[in-house]
Amino acid sequence: MKTIGEKIKSIRKTNKLNQIQFSQIIGVSQGTLSELKQDKYKPSLETIIALKLNFNVNLEWLLIEEYISSNSTLFCTQLDNLESTLISEFRKLNVGDKHEIQEIINLS
Repeated sequence: MKTIGEKIKSIRKTNKLNQIQFSQIIGVSQGTLSELKQDKYKPSLETIIALKLNFNVNLEWLLIEEYISSNSTLFCTQLDNLESTLISEFRKLNVGDKHEIQEIINLS
């Protein structure tokens, strides 16, 4: 199982960010980021919230090691406004409409 530090490193690499960019986005110094990745200490609540808000990190995956599931994507790259709107509106649809949208997507 991965440690929190390894998971944070995975999030950074998945989003193709260097350490400076990533540390600025989550609001920590580059030195703090390095210590987090080495598991010298656990991330603060503010850092955890920044990971959730900026990278849509599944907090159960990040904080509870036993939750790891090999069948699902547990953290995502940042969503742009269009993607976020589409997901939000999709969730409001009834089951039949969701299946219709899925069929349209499968045509492409």
